[in-house]
Amino acid sequence: MIKDKHGTNKIKLCVSGSADMGFLPPEDYEKAKELGREVARQGAVLVTGATTGFPLWAAMGAKEEYGVSIGFSPAYSEKEHMEGYRLPVDYMDIIVYTGFGYTGRDLLLTRSSDAVLIGPGRIGTIHEFTVAYEDGKPIGILKGDWDTDEVIETIIAKSHKVNDKIIFHENPKELVRMVMEMVRNDKTDRRKLYF
Repeated sequence: MIKDKHGTNKIKLCVSGSADMGFLPPEDYEKAKELGREVARQGAVLVTGATTGFPLWAAMGAKEEYGVSIGFSPAYSEKEHMEGYRLPVDYMDIIVYTGFGYTGRDLLLTRSSDAVLIGPGRIGTIHEFTVAYEDGKPIGILKGDWDTDEVIETIIAKSHKVNDKIIFHENPKELVRMVMEMVRNDKTDRRKLYF
């Protein structure tokens, strides 16, 4: 168990985003790395879908800051992960081989995290968002030149369900800071139930 100086579990932040970044300009790769760096700098553990693209670049950033990176794979083994799904093993300290494909992996990924940070993405990213939204998790949406944030705003407006734990911000450092604060407040409120 990863603990902070007070003996409590470290905050686990999931970074969700497109595995295919071919539709994004090169500067957005740097935004992914900066998001990962901030997760590590601010003392959280990075959690991803053990995939390519935006999550991989976030993992690279976290490792540049000597952070801990955990990946949840859709595959049932390292062999299937690398050969069947053609996914990397680099920049991850631990890979959990779920064996549940992408949709099952998404559920375990988001539920194993204290909060989810959303970058540019497509249907898989939207799926991870909707699971976290339905579960009432804290969610940080990284705003950028992509349209994922606009799609998510539309989903929220038409969802007929309230999740008041959503933050939109264009600055990775501020987004991570605000989400971490929200998670800490949630953990404090939950601890009061037991003491």
